[in-house]
Amino acid sequence: MIFGYARVSSKAQNLDRQLVELREFGVPAKQIFTDKESGKDFERKNYLRLRRRLREGDLLVVKSIDRLGRNYSMILEEWAFLTKTAKCDVVVLDMDLLDTRSKGDNLMGKFIADLVLQILSFVAENERLNIRERQAEGIRVAKQNGVKFGRPKTKMSASIRATFPLYCAGKLSIEEVLARTRLKRSTFYKYYREFLEEE
Repeated sequence: MIFGYARVSSKAQNLDRQLVELREFGVPAKQIFTDKESGKDFERKNYLRLRRRLREGDLLVVKSIDRLGRNYSMILEEWAFLTKTAKCDVVVLDMDLLDTRSKGDNLMGKFIADLVLQILSFVAENERLNIRERQAEGIRVAKQNGVKFGRPKTKMSASIRATFPLYCAGKLSIEEVLARTRLKRSTFYKYYREFLEEE
């Protein structure tokens, strides 16, 4: 049997383009499974339903490899499950080399598809590491140039500052201070500690 799988990351996104391509390939509409969920893992309701339906010799068709997921190490594991454990064929429409179907020598087709997937995985992981490195370098340079990260420190207003001596002298309770300044208790104590350090 032939099955199709389509995924978008959120309910606001549209599956139509993927569905059209799957149907044009020859996947019957009733055998296309869809999810509108993140690709961070494979715990997706309809993907799991599809997985349970797959039998040896079946064909799974997806528009692109990132429709399966976005984590390449997890995609590699899932690819191994599909092609080696479940013994299905997989076709990725936008990459001809990711096609495990028999082309005279089925073993060669599977080998090439596995190899391409390994290379894609390496490239994606390498790019992730490069992005992290560039971000860390950018942060380091920005800090050297005096850029401050995080929320800017807020200054105490004169009216808030005026309540501290009254609070210290016991002339205002904490509830009265909070009502007067409209501060949260934690914010009040943060400012109060700063006030005491200044004294």
